[in-house]
Amino acid sequence: MVKTSSEVKTMPREVQLQHIRNIGIIAHIDAGKTTVTEDVLHHSGRTHRIGRVDDGTTEMDWMDQERERGITITSAATSCDWQGHRINIIDTPGHVDFTAEVERSLRVLDGGVVVFDGVAGVESQSEMVWRQADRYRAPRICFVNKMDRTGASLTFTVDMMRKRLHTNPALVQLPIWDNQSFAGIIDLVKQEAWAFSDAANSELRKISIPEEYMESANQYRHELIETVAEYDDEVMLAYVNDSDIDVDTLKRGLRRATVANKVVPVLCGSGLKDMGVQMMLDAVVDYLPSPLDMPPMQGINPKTNSEEFCYPDDDASFTVLAFKTVTDPFVGRLVYFRVYSGMIKSGEQVYNATKEKKERMGRLYRVHADERKEISEVHSGSIAAAVGLKSTSTGDTICSLDKSIILEAIKFPEPVISVAIEPKARLDQDRIVEALTKLAEEDPTFRVDYNRETGQTLISGMGELQLEVIVTRLLREFKVNARVSKPQVAYKEAITAKAKAEGRFIRQSGGRGQYGHVWMELEPLERGKGFEFDNQIQGGLIPKDFVPAVEAGVKEALGQGLIAEYPVVDVKAALFDGSYHEVDSSEAAFKMAGAIATRECGRKAHPVLLEPIMKVEVTTPQELLSDVIGDLNSRRGHIDNVEPREGTSIIQCRLPLAETFGYATDLRSITQGRASFFMEFDHYAPVPKEVAQAITSKYGQR
Repeated sequence: MVKTSSEVKTMPREVQLQHIRNIGIIAHIDAGKTTVTEDVLHHSGRTHRIGRVDDGTTEMDWMDQERERGITITSAATSCDWQGHRINIIDTPGHVDFTAEVERSLRVLDGGVVVFDGVAGVESQSEMVWRQADRYRAPRICFVNKMDRTGASLTFTVDMMRKRLHTNPALVQLPIWDNQSFAGIIDLVKQEAWAFSDAANSELRKISIPEEYMESANQYRHELIETVAEYDDEVMLAYVNDSDIDVDTLKRGLRRATVANKVVPVLCGSGLKDMGVQMMLDAVVDYLPSPLDMPPMQGINPKTNSEEFCYPDDDASFTVLAFKTVTDPFVGRLVYFRVYSGMIKSGEQVYNATKEKKERMGRLYRVHADERKEISEVHSGSIAAAVGLKSTSTGDTICSLDKSIILEAIKFPEPVISVAIEPKARLDQDRIVEALTKLAEEDPTFRVDYNRETGQTLISGMGELQLEVIVTRLLREFKVNARVSKPQVAYKEAITAKAKAEGRFIRQSGGRGQYGHVWMELEPLERGKGFEFDNQIQGGLIPKDFVPAVEAGVKEALGQGLIAEYPVVDVKAALFDGSYHEVDSSEAAFKMAGAIATRECGRKAHPVLLEPIMKVEVTTPQELLSDVIGDLNSRRGHIDNVEPREGTSIIQCRLPLAETFGYATDLRSITQGRASFFMEFDHYAPVPKEVAQAITSKYGQR
């Protein structure tokens, strides 16, 4: 049950900007990031016990489905205090189906803690989240987790980081081993050592650096200094002058190099046994940036189309970015946002610059997972949530009434898999529409479409698990019973050549007629470019008022497909000629003419079907390698690389999504459950001719 408390008094700023850290915990699935977050909350005094994923007692995985499945499904926000600093944390999912949660979280955060499995090292989803963080230029520190497990290796993981992530890791800690058991940590910056007892959740105990580790500790500290000196003038000056580099100088240099994205500090520990998490918190404070360390957020003034900048200052005009919306049964529609400049109080009127609408900021909340504390105001650099913003959705910019600005929106991947859904009872018909609308509003990678040809409602997403979770939420949260078909591939269509065609729409049946006449040219664009419309009409051949109707007709025709009713993508449409009638021409007539010309162009432009291609990584015992590769080849797979690794092999390949349904079950059968795989969307590619014929023949029969 949601807990809410009120705080009506206006308070002065609790924490200064330089003492704020906005961070995300990101990782591959099962790397242990939620467990690490639970340790963080416990040590910072935010919680009084450490929840565990296996027991379903974690604070951050609060949804019933998260606790049942043992995975994070939705990003959860919280905050805690450590050494006089406020750390705002977003714990993100690790499963690729929920990558949108990582995307929108990184968009509004200043830095991240990337958690790696000390045994598995850098895994496929690790690479994916790393690339997402690179895209937003987010400074990071790394926490190599599960060092208590047999086979864990810090240096192995660091080597993989260099090879697979192409980054510059800087070891700031070394593990201490006692009879192959993880027993302590050497801090290379402070030249100190700390020991853990065998008991879980034990306190750190400061010790002298063991004699047998002195040589390697000195060597790695020297390498750390060299790495930092390469990017920091203060450390470089001390290094070339052979001066003794003290702890504060090294810390300052390492912080500057980390904030500049030149170096990534690497720490180690065990979330499950609560080892090293306090030192990781110290590193968050010492090395990750405050809002003042980050470049000002850049936006566009919609009135002048000029660049504007948002500076983290309470006295500046108010500007925030909405990055998440949820439907809450207790408070209604809740919008999460990051404040980039200025401050706002509850009840104030604000302006949604993206939607060009005035809104009223309702109640404001500081969030801890599914708990909320009502606050009276939000300051710059903070992350909070609000109710009352009826028109605001993910990616919208909210600003002061006197200064309009639009920040860069959040980009999300296109859904690649669809299922048909229908209510089991007629009474559920209206409720399912309302529920699906709310769920689509929450998750930008979830789409709802209506197929007029079949009369079916189609829901689309990033994978089978995401759609399975959606259907379960329909039943549990919205009390709607629904039937779901088997997953279907979200094919697309494209043209491969230029083509010109005429579109005429003429109707005369007494009284005023309908007249629309256009000439269109379609040409293919690069993959991912989307749709472009070029109005080349000159001399008033077609009045300007009718051009938007032509564009609407083109879009409608492309959306209905050219060969199998799948949307046509990556097309440039040019309107270059036509004519009109002073009396009979209308927007509806020109819309129809645009659609007719587009369909005719499409038939001449050699349309093809496109299918989503997945990047797949399979980890299998070496003795079963040939069987697994043979199965992948039978599924139209393209093997990119096979990497041997201590008794196992890592197969990297590209596989059409249509061939992946049921792969988990088949892989378990082939390898007796000893292999595992990871899959993510990679790109769209033309469907082979024989496969395309089978798909289009089904369409023709329908």
